[in-house]
Amino acid sequence: MDRTPSKPMAALWMAGWLALMLIMAIAGRETTRELNVFQIMEMRSIFGLLMLYPLIRLNGGFATMKTSRPLQHIGRNLIHYAAQLGWFFALTLIPLGQVVSIEFTMPIWTAILAASFLGERVTVWKISAIVLGIIGVIVIVRPAAGEINPGQLIALGAAVGLSISLAMMKSLTRTEKTLAIIFWMLVIQGAAGFLPSLYVWRWPSAYAWGWIVVIAFCGTFSHYCMARAMLYADATVVVPMDFLRVPLTAAAGWLIYSERLDRFTVLGAALILTGNLLNLKAADPVPAPAIDRATG
Repeated sequence: MDRTPSKPMAALWMAGWLALMLIMAIAGRETTRELNVFQIMEMRSIFGLLMLYPLIRLNGGFATMKTSRPLQHIGRNLIHYAAQLGWFFALTLIPLGQVVSIEFTMPIWTAILAASFLGERVTVWKISAIVLGIIGVIVIVRPAAGEINPGQLIALGAAVGLSISLAMMKSLTRTEKTLAIIFWMLVIQGAAGFLPSLYVWRWPSAYAWGWIVVIAFCGTFSHYCMARAMLYADATVVVPMDFLRVPLTAAAGWLIYSERLDRFTVLGAALILTGNLLNLKAADPVPAPAIDRATG
């Protein structure tokens, strides 16, 4: 059926993405204390497929997962797999707040890629939202001068990879079902990490098992939320909403790990929120995909 552009609907699906990604960051931090990231990624793919199976059955079974763009699925998911590995590795090297904050260079790359390859317009309002978001991140993190930690470079590389993955996902939503996009993500990434995960395998503790299940659920259905959000708006509208994850992560650190929520964090969060509200209110109307591919 026809899909009308709707920033409120895109924002609603992005709220699901934000919640799941926040939980996954905490789960990743806990799990990497015990397990290698290759094993975490592999178990995430296996459990993710099991969790996705009921939705696949409800939408016609595996026959409906056929794709006419296998090479783009493979390319997108190999890039995404490498970026996710980098993200998890960065969690073991630098603080959670730094990982998430560096990750938010991603909208810059996404906006450039979307404009270059998807034909999306980068308006003054979209640029303003990105600039305000970046300033907000800098205010929160307040990076000190000095040598760059290798973990910071890994996190930056992961951000670039994730932006390429998101741009490719936006292209796929024009012809592919949302479920098919997620299904092939799990299959391809599971295949890519099978041998490395066997090499580093160790039996998880009960504590790690619980967090792995959380990672699998959040990692699978967060992407479902993102793909749905992109059915309603351009990538350059959707991605800046993700800036809200920075103040949310700061709040989670305060509540869970007793990290102090100072005035800089409050100011940065206000700048990020202002940029997102500006983008949602004033972004130009965008052409929507003609067909809702989520249910066929």
